[in-house]
Amino acid sequence: MDSAQDFCSPLLMMATMVIVRKQLLLSGGIKSLLLHSINRNSAAVASKNKRMTKLLSDERQTVLNPLLKSGWIVQENRDAIYKEFNFKDFNEAFGFMTRVAMKAEKMDHHPEWFNVYNKVNITLSSHDVNGLSHRDIKLATFIDEVAKSAKP
Repeated sequence: MDSAQDFCSPLLMMATMVIVRKQLLLSGGIKSLLLHSINRNSAAVASKNKRMTKLLSDERQTVLNPLLKSGWIVQENRDAIYKEFNFKDFNEAFGFMTRVAMKAEKMDHHPEWFNVYNKVNITLSSHDVNGLSHRDIKLATFIDEVAKSAKP
């Protein structure tokens, strides 16, 4: 053996094999493990597809009004909303973006955004439905709450 890495590699492989074997025995075997994984993924896909719908014309104004009053703008060239946020400095802007990113990841809905120093520009639209959805409204509302809490 030439290095510690050469020595650790076989030990690491053996330990991993023991852990995997133990997990397979505890879970009822590979078939059970695979079925559990497939069922979990199928449920996630079905859930995602079920909740994503484009805003209907009769509900658009009702759900958009509070956002328009808080500074969001409906973009003319596409079915999306846009808002610019200004913060004290880069740290505050980046902290804001981090909080929004964590929520967006949980929602599986990611904004289009641009940041320079203390400015953050955000555009929301749902690519899956080619326009605005309830997820855009929910994320925009969350974004406004985070922005308010970031400012003194």
